Amino acid sequence: MTQTFPGAAPRRGVLSIDEGTTGTRAGVVLDSGATHEVFYRPIKVSHPDDLSVEQDPMEIWTATLEVARRAVGGAREDGIEITAVALSTQRATAMLWDRVTGQPLLPAVVWQDRRHATELTAYEAEWDAVLLARQGRPVGARAPFLWAARQIAEHPEVAAAHRRGRLLFGTVDTWLIWRLTGGAVHATTPTNAASTGGYLLERHAWDQEWIGHLGFPLGLLPELRSDDTGFGTTDPAALGIAVPLAASMGDQHAALVALGGLAAGQGMCMYGTGAFVDAATGTTPALPRPDISGVLAQPGRRQGDISHYSLEAYTSTVGSALRWLCDDLSLFASPKELGEEAGRVPTRPGRTPRFVPALAGVRTPVWQPEATASLTGLTLATTRADLARAVLDGIAHSVCDLIDGVADTMGTPFTRLRVGGGVSGSDPLLRIQADLTGLPLERVADSATASLRGTAYLAGVAQGLWPSLEEVVEAQPHGRIFEPAITAAERAEQRAAWRDVLIAHLKDPALLPLREGPPEPPTPR
Repeated sequence: MTQTFPGAAPRRGVLSIDEGTTGTRAGVVLDSGATHEVFYRPIKVSHPDDLSVEQDPMEIWTATLEVARRAVGGAREDGIEITAVALSTQRATAMLWDRVTGQPLLPAVVWQDRRHATELTAYEAEWDAVLLARQGRPVGARAPFLWAARQIAEHPEVAAAHRRGRLLFGTVDTWLIWRLTGGAVHATTPTNAASTGGYLLERHAWDQEWIGHLGFPLGLLPELRSDDTGFGTTDPAALGIAVPLAASMGDQHAALVALGGLAAGQGMCMYGTGAFVDAATGTTPALPRPDISGVLAQPGRRQGDISHYSLEAYTSTVGSALRWLCDDLSLFASPKELGEEAGRVPTRPGRTPRFVPALAGVRTPVWQPEATASLTGLTLATTRADLARAVLDGIAHSVCDLIDGVADTMGTPFTRLRVGGGVSGSDPLLRIQADLTGLPLERVADSATASLRGTAYLAGVAQGLWPSLEEVVEAQPHGRIFEPAITAAERAEQRAAWRDVLIAHLKDPALLPLREGPPEPPTPR
């Protein structure tokens, strides 16, 4: 326990909550920019059918409450003054609840849900170009607003709550803001609203024409506020403290801040359930290109009245692929063992196993949400180490497709690429990734808390704890750098071989016909 001396100023910090797809963590980010003790609790994700993905909103709330209270208690014991609360959340996971009882009316529909994907394709011809120009993203394969409209139409209890003026709609940030403030604030931010497919990039407003077209009642839209504008005061009954809820961000946007993606060309790759590649593009949005699939424009952060934009590309199967191979199929005892096995295969001869990790479709470099994964090129000589290397190669090539797509959309190379997330702890993966990208990759020293720290930094700057984001971010310890170790010719050969494998896989007649067009909006980790 830290001793507090008489007359000494107490340490200060921001209580930061990071509500992700598979778990919630909370910890106090100190005035040094480092985190105090972090607490974590997993949450369940259910799959009622092949297309539906759901969560229990009350489990999200109770998990958040538990870890946040533990963080508050730990700070109190160590004499740390909590000056504000910051929130980062999974994006585009939506829910409906009763404002009077505070109870959810249905399970939350998770951002990975694709139940409306086929129906939404009917809108692409008319709406894709329109939405790309003003939202930075196409129609996509999911729509929280369409989901909500259907629930109102199909469930009498939801329709009744709507008629009585008791129905509330929101994404996870809106739900937690409402809960943390005792029901006083019903709001969201650009970094969350954009992922719903309803945010006008350059106007900081809802795209009411598109949202209304989906049948969603416009009166249910949460208030739009900047990410650091503030969301009232926390209810003491929730956390035991009454302090400003100073900032709220989508989790990947918060991670981009923490990993130093503040100026144009600075980027990050977060390896989690999926992989996100983001790059800051400045105060003017770099809009998607029609010839590059899967790269979306979005607000990187809205700080005060100024929007700082970013680009993002996403693949859904990184950590989820490792978990599937290890936990579900039991081919390896753990991701760590898989990495160790892969390290036994230092080179990649011409005829080797190939793994295409399209367990939930492909977005980049082509748009094919119906795609499935494949493991090919097996012979009697194939070893477990060969399989492990094929898996890491497939993941690294998929991420490289994202990096190339973002860089080509920006029109300039990355000036810096920092990596984080749980899967980035694999040294073999990052060595392969550096070889394939041709870029030095810096694994940040504390990547597991990137989303926690990023939104806390935004809140702390707004509250005067730090003078600027740049100062607090650059004061953090630097991480290990992985340098490319192959030649440009070898890199080009490996990337060309991957493209051949991917194209052949996507043209497999066992799959649905290859569709052209841009991908669904991404959003967990």
